[in-house]
Amino acid sequence: MPPIKEALLLLLDVGPSMHSVLPEIEKACSLLVQKKLIYSKNDEVGIVLFGTEDTDNELTTEVGGYQHVVVLKNSKVVDGDIVEALQHLPRGTTDGDFVDAVIVGMDLLIKKFGQTNKGKKRICLITNAQCPIKESYEGTKEEQVTTIAKQLTAHGMKMESIIFRGKLCQDANKGIMDENDRLLNIFSKETSTRLLYLENPISLFGALRTRNITLVTVFRGDLEFSPKLGIKVMVYKKTAEEKFPTLKKYSDKAPPNDKFATREVKIDYEYKSSEDPDKFVPPDQRIRGYPYGPQIVPLSTSEWDAVKFLPEKGVKLLGFTDSSNVFRHHYMKDVYVFLPQPGNTRSILAVSALARAMKEMDKVAILRCVWKQGQANVVIGVLTPNLSDKENIPDSFYLNVLPFAEDVREFQFPSFSNFPASWLPNGQQLEAAANLVKALDLAPDGQEEVLLPDFTANPVLERFYRFLEQKSKDPDVAVPPLDDILKKITEPDADLLLQNKSVIDSFCRSFELKGNPLKKSRRLFGGKRSFSNDEEVKENITAESANLIENASVKVEKIGDLTPAQDFEALISRRDSPDWVVKAINEMKNKIFDLVEDSHEGDNYPKALECLVVLRKGCILEQEPKQFNDFLKHLCNFCQEKSLHSFCQYLASKDLTLISKTEAVDSDVTDEDAKSFLVKSEPKVE
Repeated sequence: MPPIKEALLLLLDVGPSMHSVLPEIEKACSLLVQKKLIYSKNDEVGIVLFGTEDTDNELTTEVGGYQHVVVLKNSKVVDGDIVEALQHLPRGTTDGDFVDAVIVGMDLLIKKFGQTNKGKKRICLITNAQCPIKESYEGTKEEQVTTIAKQLTAHGMKMESIIFRGKLCQDANKGIMDENDRLLNIFSKETSTRLLYLENPISLFGALRTRNITLVTVFRGDLEFSPKLGIKVMVYKKTAEEKFPTLKKYSDKAPPNDKFATREVKIDYEYKSSEDPDKFVPPDQRIRGYPYGPQIVPLSTSEWDAVKFLPEKGVKLLGFTDSSNVFRHHYMKDVYVFLPQPGNTRSILAVSALARAMKEMDKVAILRCVWKQGQANVVIGVLTPNLSDKENIPDSFYLNVLPFAEDVREFQFPSFSNFPASWLPNGQQLEAAANLVKALDLAPDGQEEVLLPDFTANPVLERFYRFLEQKSKDPDVAVPPLDDILKKITEPDADLLLQNKSVIDSFCRSFELKGNPLKKSRRLFGGKRSFSNDEEVKENITAESANLIENASVKVEKIGDLTPAQDFEALISRRDSPDWVVKAINEMKNKIFDLVEDSHEGDNYPKALECLVVLRKGCILEQEPKQFNDFLKHLCNFCQEKSLHSFCQYLASKDLTLISKTEAVDSDVTDEDAKSFLVKSEPKVE
């Protein structure tokens, strides 16, 4: 029989005060077992209920007492029966006594495992702790709980408590809850386990620890300050991404009733010669090739090993810097934790002294890390002090990986100061936006934060686990809709929006709603003039031009005739696609040509000049000076060919010039050439 990794005993309060949250408890606990069926199929799970109408446990028969406690499932290897039992929990009729339930659970585990499996036995208590605990026959309640906690520790059991309070009913007795909280705190301290208080059902999914991740050191050795100075440390990975379970290839060739069939699919690869497809190429005749332009460059294993960079294992301090010099958005990959070597007093004191000094001086350390001998890559990271507020937990450090120059991605965005005054919010709009942010704050003052990362489950994974469980029962089952609890994670809280409807309406009223005007037929730049009939004009009005974004503004999709300059600025500032910049510049070029060509005695010249000015400014911001310079030259040549010299003279009088190197580094036009361009372009008078 495979060794048991963990024996988990669920102590569930099903009394009347818990009925409102039992549906969420059923979902969370059954989901926990479903995950064990995937990741830890050798684990054992048992279920003990308290607050029930009936009594069914061995201690009642042997010594009496322990009423209203039912052993629903004895500890056994996880299977579908346990999942089914957790999905249909009975509703109790009496107040539950969690101390009796703990004693029954401890007795059950002792009889099952005895002194074996130390450290692998875990009790998980879920209750609201609102019901009174019976008086002890000997001593006080605190003494009784202390004795029980010591017995748990002696038998290698760990007990964690999840206390769901939520919105307390009017009948809740605060004195009883305070007393129960003191008793639960004794369990937590004596067994060194978690004591969690939850306010909403969503947190239950994240509070139930599904998988026990075995701590494995990434590095053991010295944190080197110099060749003669170092601190013994142990490095662990603190966080890691939770991914989908591995989906293996499944073969249906074995008989369906064969329980011992592995149904594994093995894949073998054969390499054939391109010259002779029937000839097999053995491994010693194969070589890796790397693309370099149009050719493939072969590199043998010996050559590849020779060019590899193989640094020596070690963690070395490069120096210290102010914490303000390291930006949070530069943190990459996973987080590591540096702990002093257990039992090494000198190491603990050295780490504590260094961490406290760095905290006091607001400094961080920069490290060079090579976790393993022969590791191909070097990690540069920032070491941040983490001071402990508990006596039995030493001070430590967190390490975050920093990017190299090749890893940094710089995205250029125009400054808000470059936007026209009509785009800048006024005082009323700023106040409305501030009120909206404050009203929809998930961490209001004096209240617990909603959707805490530690207690918020990944809805994508949770939905997959549930569907997998249903698929195991019915292969043809359809994908179920998203659960209501998971909807609260992925969708806005309807109650919160309803409570703050007045603030949301005020925000919407503070912003002017602007539609996208109709466009007249225009001539494409570099092409022929095309005319549209009324139906085609109507088709150009897309659905997006009528949709409001959060009831506040409209996304501009094209440059219109009414406000082409403002439309261009809106279009070029969009960042949902890189194509908007190219689209905005090309459309503005066409618009300017239309204005100049359709002008009667220069009536469109001011508007064309306004468009040229915003086009010039946009090309400077987007680092496209050549686009504007080439267009202006082409426009002047076009005016000379069409006898529109007056427009060039108009531009010269307004001091509109090419974009020079001073304004844009990418420009190939000098300051002198830029200033003298329009003067040179004027036609000679015969």
